[in-house]
Amino acid sequence: MPSLQTITGRCYCGKVQLIADALPEGVSYCHCRDCRRLSGAPVAAFAGFVKGVISFDPDPGPPVTHTAGVTRWFCRACGSPLAATYDYLPGQTYVPLGLLDQAADLPPSLHSHATSRLPWLHITDDLPREDKSARDALQSK
Repeated sequence: MPSLQTITGRCYCGKVQLIADALPEGVSYCHCRDCRRLSGAPVAAFAGFVKGVISFDPDPGPPVTHTAGVTRWFCRACGSPLAATYDYLPGQTYVPLGLLDQAADLPPSLHSHATSRLPWLHITDDLPREDKSARDALQSK
């Protein structure tokens, strides 16, 4: 990962800006159905930050929960997914990688839910592939 000190980003319409005062602890692809539906893409990618290092301006408002143990925030103007927390990954906040201005400098280091990969999607890298959530690899350090 780069030696960046500040990570910035925004939602699709630009009404919500985000800033993180630290690098993410990890960056991961996720192939699960939930993340595919959330992102609208055949695979999603997220940066996991220590809880509390990310701020949003303006505040995105109340979170929503459609999946037990998962809390998500969205832009109220354009609907972009902004962040998520997972009960099984305490102390971390996950941000969709595509929102981040420095995404090109934050390559994923593993694939989560690799067995849920769409059969026609072939990402040819040598990254580790976890069958399930990869929670052990993604736990706060």
